[in-house]
Amino acid sequence: MPPKAKFTREEIIEAAFDIVKTEGFEALTSRALGTRLGSSARPIFTVFQSMDEVQQAVIESAKALYKEYVDQGLTWEHPFKGVGTQYILFAVNEPKLFQLLFMAEQPQVPDFLDVLPLIEESYREILLSIQSDYGISECLAERLYHHLWIYTHGIATLCATKMCRFTGEDINNMITEVCMSILKNMKG
Repeated sequence: MPPKAKFTREEIIEAAFDIVKTEGFEALTSRALGTRLGSSARPIFTVFQSMDEVQQAVIESAKALYKEYVDQGLTWEHPFKGVGTQYILFAVNEPKLFQLLFMAEQPQVPDFLDVLPLIEESYREILLSIQSDYGISECLAERLYHHLWIYTHGIATLCATKMCRFTGEDINNMITEVCMSILKNMKG
């Protein structure tokens, strides 16, 4: 008969998630997790098969938190701008999680046109919001999305790595200016 679990799956994931949020993904070890739980590492493995399984659960938790940010952005009057702003806010508020999800080296390098559908669970919804809000075709909406993602990713990366800080007004003005410039250029 297997030993009774000292901690629940949720308690272990929460402790692992806290480590990653504050110290980064590389700090998540069985020893660090045991210490965070006030135990040895042994009880972790009565619930999980391996640290890979724990790490995957943390990644899923990070994705779920990020999705909350995206969903909030999609409620804005201009959802695409809301999503871009929320992307940056996620980087500001959760720099270690942003680095985990959006700055980690990929096992295979995706083509540029494939990267957004690969990393953004809400890709179709965001694309439809662009088409609807700006009255443009799917092709133009994809181009706009790609351009603005590169721009907002740059701002978010600067924030997540603490290279510099931007005010909410700065972010709002920059996103608006670049978006309107690209739209103007697209509509010719």
